[in-house]
Amino acid sequence: MQKPRLIPVVLTAAATAVLLFGGWGIYKQLAVSAPLHDMLHEVNGIAYAAEPVIDKDKVAVTVQLSEDASLREVYGDIAREVKDIAGDKQLEVSIKDEVDEELERLWHASLFDIAEAMETKTYSAIPAAMEKAVQGSEQLEVDTEMDNTNVYITMKNGAATKHIVLPRTPQQLGVWPNA
Repeated sequence: MQKPRLIPVVLTAAATAVLLFGGWGIYKQLAVSAPLHDMLHEVNGIAYAAEPVIDKDKVAVTVQLSEDASLREVYGDIAREVKDIAGDKQLEVSIKDEVDEELERLWHASLFDIAEAMETKTYSAIPAAMEKAVQGSEQLEVDTEMDNTNVYITMKNGAATKHIVLPRTPQQLGVWPNA
């Protein structure tokens, strides 16, 4: 029996690896990432959308919302489209905000009330807690919404905006990762 030559075997293995991984990369870009990116630009309320990052088990999307966008509607539209395109992968939405010190102070001042309402599942206390936090300020605006999976809070101070999405399923100890 003839001994296999090393160079042809290595070249064949390298070419096969390039074809397989290159093909997978092209498929991922053309069949998942590009349609998802195009979809993000079509969602009402999104002013800017970065290229989505697709991992084995999650899809990470970064968007900037337009001034009049409903956080709940935009988040719901993104979740539906990601499910259609990427299947059951976990969705991670990052919202680019221009936050100022006043909004951060407002959020931190209301954090105990919000955390208590989330922990006890008394979601109706969240709008009252946010209204209490902005009481006396003419420029600060707060909008709270809820659906089956999340609580949405939008805070505005002139041009500055802070969007927060709080999952209704409790997480064990720690601060919400997207707050």
